[in-house]
Amino acid sequence: MAQQPLKIVAVSGGLQRPSRTLALVEELLDGLTDARPAETRLIELGQLVPKFGNVVQRDLLSADMERALRDVETADLLVVASPIYRGTYAGLFKHFFDLVHHESLIDVPVLLAATGGSDRHALAIDHQLRPLFSFFQAHTLPIGVYATDKEFENYRVSNAALRARIALAVARAVPLLRRRAGLPAEAAALAVAA
Repeated sequence: MAQQPLKIVAVSGGLQRPSRTLALVEELLDGLTDARPAETRLIELGQLVPKFGNVVQRDLLSADMERALRDVETADLLVVASPIYRGTYAGLFKHFFDLVHHESLIDVPVLLAATGGSDRHALAIDHQLRPLFSFFQAHTLPIGVYATDKEFENYRVSNAALRARIALAVARAVPLLRRRAGLPAEAAALAVAA
């Protein structure tokens, strides 16, 4: 019997295009799928805002919004990223997750990421994003990726230190993906070392 492919769902909280947040999410997704083949879904909140921005009850959402929420709720691993404004994630990012069922992410690994104008917002991952996903009882990975505007050029990752942080976050996420795929811990450790 064929095994279901792992499903990685990424949510980019950037509301504009082009977006540094989206560029960071795409780099993380590429790194994860290079390390472990998986089915992926990228959800760009900026594209969905007209469909959920003023909706407060899930049963009033469109079918494509319901699909996006279902994808989040059935992910084997989530990658979530938001631009940081005034010390916290975007309000529409929070509104999107307000529509996610509160018990759907229990023990789901979540790789946290954020972008901001300066290093002053780097702790938003630990002080803002991590508590949000703790509410869901998700398994937030210990290493998040924060990136500043100066680490991008033309909305593409251009900084070696940021690339190294991305690679480290991916390396720490891969063993969890392998465990969710049913590989023994030893095999997961050997696969990461290879």
